Amino acid sequence: MEEIQSQSDNYRSSSSSASSPSSRVPSSNFFYLRKPGSIRQPISFEDSPEWEDTDIEVRLEEGGDSINAATTPGSPTLSKLNSGSLPSPPLPEGAVVARKIAGASVVWKDLTVTIKGKRKYSDKVVKSSNGYALPGTMTVIMGPAKSGKSTLLRAIAGRLPPAAKMYGEVFVNGAKSHISYGSYGFVERETTLIGSLTVREFLYYSALLQLPGFFCQRKSVVEDAIHAMSLSDYANKLIGGQCYMKGLPSGERRRVSIARELVMRPHILFIDEPLYHLDSVSALLMMVTLKKLASTGCTLFFTINQSSTEVFGLFDRICLLSNGNTLFFGETLACLQHFSNAGFPCPIMQSPSDHFLRAINTDFDRIIAMCKSWQDDHGEFSSVNMDTAVAIRTLEATYKSSADAAAVETMILRLTEKEGPLLKSKGKASNATRIAVLTWRSLLIMSREWKYYWLRLILYMLLTLCIGTVFSGLGHSLSSVVTRVAAIFVFVSFTSLLSIAGVPALMKEIKIYASEESNLHSGALVFLLGQLLSSIPFLFLISISSSLVFYFLVGLRDEFSLLMYFVLNFFMCLLVNEGLILVIASLWRDVFWSVMTLVSIHVVMMLSAGYFRIRNALPGAVWTYPVSYVAFHTYSIQGLLENEYLGTSFAVGQVRTISGFQAIRSAYDISLESNSKWENLLVLFLMAVGYRLVLFVLLFIRVKNNTFMHKLFRFHHDTNNPR
Repeated sequence: MEEIQSQSDNYRSSSSSASSPSSRVPSSNFFYLRKPGSIRQPISFEDSPEWEDTDIEVRLEEGGDSINAATTPGSPTLSKLNSGSLPSPPLPEGAVVARKIAGASVVWKDLTVTIKGKRKYSDKVVKSSNGYALPGTMTVIMGPAKSGKSTLLRAIAGRLPPAAKMYGEVFVNGAKSHISYGSYGFVERETTLIGSLTVREFLYYSALLQLPGFFCQRKSVVEDAIHAMSLSDYANKLIGGQCYMKGLPSGERRRVSIARELVMRPHILFIDEPLYHLDSVSALLMMVTLKKLASTGCTLFFTINQSSTEVFGLFDRICLLSNGNTLFFGETLACLQHFSNAGFPCPIMQSPSDHFLRAINTDFDRIIAMCKSWQDDHGEFSSVNMDTAVAIRTLEATYKSSADAAAVETMILRLTEKEGPLLKSKGKASNATRIAVLTWRSLLIMSREWKYYWLRLILYMLLTLCIGTVFSGLGHSLSSVVTRVAAIFVFVSFTSLLSIAGVPALMKEIKIYASEESNLHSGALVFLLGQLLSSIPFLFLISISSSLVFYFLVGLRDEFSLLMYFVLNFFMCLLVNEGLILVIASLWRDVFWSVMTLVSIHVVMMLSAGYFRIRNALPGAVWTYPVSYVAFHTYSIQGLLENEYLGTSFAVGQVRTISGFQAIRSAYDISLESNSKWENLLVLFLMAVGYRLVLFVLLFIRVKNNTFMHKLFRFHHDTNNPR
C-alpha cells in the first residue's frame, strides 16, 4: 500500500504540473462537461465538490409495462451542477420525436464470465461485476481493448458463446428471467447489410421477417425506425457495398443496422461499439440520435472504447473495466470525482475518456518504455511516469471502499426486492411468410447484383460460345463420336468450374442468414427454401441460354425433346453444383478457402468422370468407389451422351451398320437401356436434394447448438443462483 500511495502521489503531482504550468492555463480555469438534456456549469478539479448518494425512487406501476425511475438529487452541489449555462448538442434538424417505449430495468449482480481453455474453464474475462440500468438512460461499458466489455454486454443479454460460462445473476424488472424474443435488440460490432436494397426496403423486409400481422402494419413501424435513427434523408438511397462504388457513409450504415433492431420496438437495446469506424462528427451525431432514442423510454446498453468530450457528456452511467475488473460503476460525473479521489485528477482540456483509458490501459507501459530514452522539450510525456498496474489496483481498491459502490449495492437491492411486470414476447412471423419474404427479397437482390448474377450469365454465354466454336462443324459421322464426347465433357466440366464464381454471392447470403438467425429473424429451413426458390429462375435462365448456344454450334441431334432434356440435365447440374458450393461455404465461412476447396473437389470429380479413362477401367479402391459415384459430372455426361446416341446408328462401309451404343463404347461407358438417361437425371435431382439436406443439417446443428447452450446456461444459472 505504501508503494501504491507513493506512486499515486507521484502521478498526481506530475499530472498537475503537466496540465497546468504557469505558462499555460491558470489553476482557476475549469474543465467543461456537457450533460444530456440539461445544462452544466464549469467543474473545478482543484476544488471538486463532495459527491453524495443520489436518492432514486423506483415505482412499479400496477398493470403497467415498465419500471419508472425518478432520480432526485440528494446533494445541493449536484443540483447546482444540473442548472448550468452550457447548451447540450442540438438534435438533428427535422428530427421526429419517436413514440414512447416502455423500458425495463436491468440489474447484474456478481457477474463472472469464464472462457473455456485447453482443459477447463479457467480464464476469467469478467470478474464479479455489479451494476444496473434504468429505463430512458444510456449505460456505457468502457475500457481498453480485451478488457471484457463485449463479454459483459453479451452476458447481460444472454448471448454468450458456447465456450463461455457465466456465474451470477441478471434481473429484468426485478425478476430473474431471460429476456424474451422481441423485447430486446442486439446490434453486433460487425453487421451485414444488403447493399443492393435501399434503407427503406431493407428495414421493410426486416420487419416482414420479424413481426406478425398484416403487411400494411409494418410500414408505420419502419417509418418510426427511420425517424428514430434520423435516416429520413437516406431512406430511398441504396445502402451500397461490395457491388457498388459508392454507398451510404459509415455513420449512416451503422444507424441502419441499429434501425433494423428498432422495428421490433424493443424495451432494451444492446449495441456493441456503436462508434465503430466512425469519425468524430459521425460519432457525435450517432450518440445524439441514441440519446433521443433513450428519451423515448428505451433502456440502452452499449460498449465503447473511447470518446470525445461531447460524446462523454451524453452518457448517463458508466461501467469502467480493465482486465475484467470493475474499476467504477455510476454516473459519469461521479466517475471523474472517483479518479480525482484516487489520485488521478483529469488534466485540464483533456477528454475524460482519454484520461480514464490512459490510466488503466496497460499498453501505455510500452509507450513509457519507448519514451524513457527520448527527451521531450515540451514536456508532453512528463505525466506518463506511473505503472498502469499500480493505477488499476489503486482505482479498484478505492472504488470497493467508496460510497459509490455502496450506493450501487443499495440500488440493486431496491430494484430486485420486488418483481415488476415480465417482458412478453411480441410474436413472430410465420415460416410461410418468412419463406415468401426471403424468396422475394433474394429475387430482388439477384436482379440488382449485376456483378454476381448478370455477369455470371455473360461469362457462361462467352464460355459456351468458345466451346461451341471450337467443336463446331463435327457432322454426324462415326469419326465425330470421340470429338463430340470430348465437347460434352468440356462443356459440363468447365461450366461447373465457372460456377465457383458465385462463391462470394452465396457467402454473402450465408452471412446475412447468420446475422438474421442470431437475432431469431430467420431459420435454417426458411433460409434453405427461400434461397432455393429464388435461385431457380436465374439458374434456369443460365442453363437454357448456355444450352442453346452449345447445342446448335456443336450440331447435336435436331429434336425438341432431346434439346429439352439437355437443358434440364444442365439445369440439374447447376443446381447440384450450387448445393455443393453452399455446403462448402457454410463449413469454411471464408471465400479463399471455399474457392480452394471447391477447385480441388471439381478437379478430382473431373478425373473420375470417365473421360480420361473409362469408368470400368478405373482403380476400384478409390476412383471407382466412391469417387466416380459421388462425382455429379459422371451422371450429367453419361445422361447427355445417352440422350445423343441411344437409338442412333452409323454406317460402316456399304453394308454394315453399328448402333450408337457400340460406336461410343470405346470412348465412354454408357448404359444400353432406353430409360437410363432419366435414371441419371433422377440421380442428379437426388444429389441436389441431398446437398441441401446436408446444408440444412449443418445450419440446424449450428442453431440447435446455440439454442441448447443458451438453455443449458439458463438452467445452470437458475439452479446455482436461486432467489
